[in-house]
Amino acid sequence: MAGVKRYKKEDLESYCLGATVSMEYLNIRPQNVTHVYLHSAFHESETKEKILKICKERHIPCDTSDKVFSILSQKENCFVIAMIRKYSCELDKNASHVVLVNPSNSGNAGTIIRSATGFGVPNIAIIRPAVDFFDPKVIRASMGALSRVNFKYYDSFEEYMQTDGAGERYCYPFMLDGSVRLHEIQIRKPFSLIMGNEATGLPDSFASVGQPVRIEHGNGIDSLNLPIATSIGLYEATKGSFG
Repeated sequence: MAGVKRYKKEDLESYCLGATVSMEYLNIRPQNVTHVYLHSAFHESETKEKILKICKERHIPCDTSDKVFSILSQKENCFVIAMIRKYSCELDKNASHVVLVNPSNSGNAGTIIRSATGFGVPNIAIIRPAVDFFDPKVIRASMGALSRVNFKYYDSFEEYMQTDGAGERYCYPFMLDGSVRLHEIQIRKPFSLIMGNEATGLPDSFASVGQPVRIEHGNGIDSLNLPIATSIGLYEATKGSFG
C-alpha cells in the first residue's frame, strides 16, 4: 500500500470505491487496474472469488488491507477498492455524442455517464472548465460505467466542432428558450446533444448552433436538473433503438 493517498486531480492514478464499481473496471478495463484491495470484513464469497480469479488471471496484485480503506473511503459499506491508471480516449467521430459544456458537479457527471451508457451513446465531449471525470466521486456515481465510455476534454466548443464534431453532424443545444420543443422534432444521427452548466445553462451564443430545443415542463419548477434533462434528451434521441 506504499504511496496510497487521497485523490488529487494531478495524480496519475485514481480508484474505484465499492465492489460493483471495481468489478466494472476489472471486467471492462482490466489493463488499467493496477491494484485491488479487499477489506477484512468483505465476506461476499461469490463476488470475492470472481475478483480473486480476475486478479490472478491478469496478474493484478490483490491484498487485504483495512488501512487503505481508512485512507480512501468514508463509506462504511465499501469493502473493495480498485486502483486504476488514468488513460486517454478518442471519440468515435462517426458516432453520436453527448457534449457537456462546463459541467461542474461530480455526482451529476457520474449519472450522465451512466445514462449515456444505458442509451447506447458512449461518446462524451467535455468542454473546459469542467469536473474531472477521473475523480473517484464521478466513477462511483457512474457505478463504474466510466469504464464503458469514451470521453475527451476540449478547451472550447469550437475546438470540439473543428475536430471530433466535424463533418455531417446534427447539433441540438438544450436551452430553456430553445425554438423547438423536443418532442416535436425527430433527432437525426449522428447527433450531438449539447448540455450546459448546472447553474447557468448554455450561453446565448448556442442559439445559433444547429437546432436549439427545449424540454417543456410545468411551471412548478424553473428548470430540470442536468442529469434528468440529459437523460430525457437521450431517450428521445434513441427511442425505438432497443427492445
